[in-house]
Amino acid sequence: MSLGFRVGVPGMRVRVSTRGVRASVGPRAARVHFGSGRTGVSTGLGPFYAYQSVGGRSGRTTSRRGASSRGPSAAQMTRAARTAERAAQQAERDAAIEQLRDLRRSSTSVHLDQWVPASRPVIPPPPAVNVQTALAQAEAMHLRGVGRLARTQRSAARGAAQADANAYAAAETTRLAAIHADLLSHADSWWNALSGNDEMTVLETVNAAFADNPAAGCAVGLDGTTLSIIMRQQDIDALPDQTPSVTSAGRPTLKLLNKRDRVRWWLHILASNVAATCREAFAVAPGVSRLNVVVISRFSDSRRLGVVLYGSWSRSAVEGATWRSRDDAFRIFDIGEDVECSVRTTSSGNLSTTLKPLDVDSVPALVELITSAEDTESSNALAEWDETLGNPMDISGQAPAFRDPYALITFETWFASRSSLPVAFPQPSSTPIPTKEYAYESSGAAVELAAGQSVEIPETGVRQMDTVLHTSGADVDLSFLLLDSSGHVRDDRDFVFYNHHVAPDQSVRLNGKRPHERGLVESGTVHASAVRPDVTRILVVATMDTASRLAFSALDTIDITISCSEIRWHFAPKIEKSVRAAILAEIYRRPGTPPGEQRWKLRVVGQGWADGLSGLARDHGVDIDD
Repeated sequence: MSLGFRVGVPGMRVRVSTRGVRASVGPRAARVHFGSGRTGVSTGLGPFYAYQSVGGRSGRTTSRRGASSRGPSAAQMTRAARTAERAAQQAERDAAIEQLRDLRRSSTSVHLDQWVPASRPVIPPPPAVNVQTALAQAEAMHLRGVGRLARTQRSAARGAAQADANAYAAAETTRLAAIHADLLSHADSWWNALSGNDEMTVLETVNAAFADNPAAGCAVGLDGTTLSIIMRQQDIDALPDQTPSVTSAGRPTLKLLNKRDRVRWWLHILASNVAATCREAFAVAPGVSRLNVVVISRFSDSRRLGVVLYGSWSRSAVEGATWRSRDDAFRIFDIGEDVECSVRTTSSGNLSTTLKPLDVDSVPALVELITSAEDTESSNALAEWDETLGNPMDISGQAPAFRDPYALITFETWFASRSSLPVAFPQPSSTPIPTKEYAYESSGAAVELAAGQSVEIPETGVRQMDTVLHTSGADVDLSFLLLDSSGHVRDDRDFVFYNHHVAPDQSVRLNGKRPHERGLVESGTVHASAVRPDVTRILVVATMDTASRLAFSALDTIDITISCSEIRWHFAPKIEKSVRAAILAEIYRRPGTPPGEQRWKLRVVGQGWADGLSGLARDHGVDIDD
């Protein structure tokens, strides 16, 4: 809107307004307009009119532009903030919706898992004994103290070492064969007890299988071929208060979970858990033909435990049913016998919204089952079962740590057991404790090596090299990686570290860690002549203690000594402070070595990994959790 007036000027029309001065010249059929920053021509005849701009600029003049045009206004900023806030709220809502959908899918699809039926255990045969490892250790022991020019003595020592290595291999082969026969006997006994329905064997096996189930279950008794199970269903109040929905416009949103939907979800979870329990029990206990199942849960109104379901299911009914979708879980109520559930169906066909504990007094067998675990001083058997089912590992017992039954006895241990000679160097055990002084403590100066420098390893070093890691300021672990030509391990057993002290063929081992006046020292032994032909490199690795989450910046000092009977090398790496694992050295086959010959070199490295042991291990083909 503008205000103005016309000025009478002969031969032209002039208009003065708040937008400026504008004039026009000429007849209406061909008139020129100029002023206010614009120039144009127009023509008109009767009711028709046309205008064409030929220059200038449109819009307001520069004099009317204010400082507000240089940036967003306060109102625009407010609108932008509100838009961003709405976007953030929508993102949170979408994440919550997806999380609830995942929860619903996972909680109602437990019965869709696959359980492999139990079968007679297959016991693998023991591995072949590596004679080369024993020979390397025997030669290192017999040649110790024998001069290099004493050819006759060295030849005799090698002959004795070969004989001892062969005797060791024969003794270990016999011992492992006896272990294998014993394992076969135990496996047959266990299988016969399980398939023959020995009660203790069946209960232990089933409860071990139940230990990782979402709904805790416990096998409590076996009567003939009928197994009794008690389950603990999650409380209905533990379900979320919201559920995914859609708006009238079709957009996803959240709504409050009403009582009826809550009961249906809880019932779906119950059906899925019972079906999964039945399927798994029949899979791991081949001699069981029927299951009696009781489910307990806590009720909202009284906050007390009670029975919410009981029933009996036969093997033929469970294994003959189809379990393909989440809704198939509800079939468990139809294929069972004498099934009773706290969730009732109203006369209108809807689910009741109130849960009440089942009356079990009329079922003597059920009363006996529930009260069988009641202690004479206890007044609440269900509470006792609730505590037991909440700790499923207490039922079957904590599984012992795995121990390789075919772990070899070291040559030195075998030799010491048949000879009065003392053990020449320390042996690995579940908690290795070295018995001889470390290399850096012996007399004589060590050859200092710089990062990247490589040296030839003499023959005695190829047979045996001792590695000593010294640190102060923080705890550091020594490890070894046996790599092939691709730079990866063949399998996880080629990673020798604090949880796996010795390679399968005993060519590499850790001897243990102990405190020292300079800090901590940890040692290891490498028999390069005894490694597999496909091993081309052996990495010597230092890693910060995984529990501490510290980096190398926490260390005051770190150095490594690698030695054999002829020479010692010393390396003090300069490692970046931010790393948590580092390759200190590598022992590698000399390039171009003919097959069958043992020529090895040592290179000191000092390369670090910021993501620690797990990162370094994964880069070389090892699966490990940091």
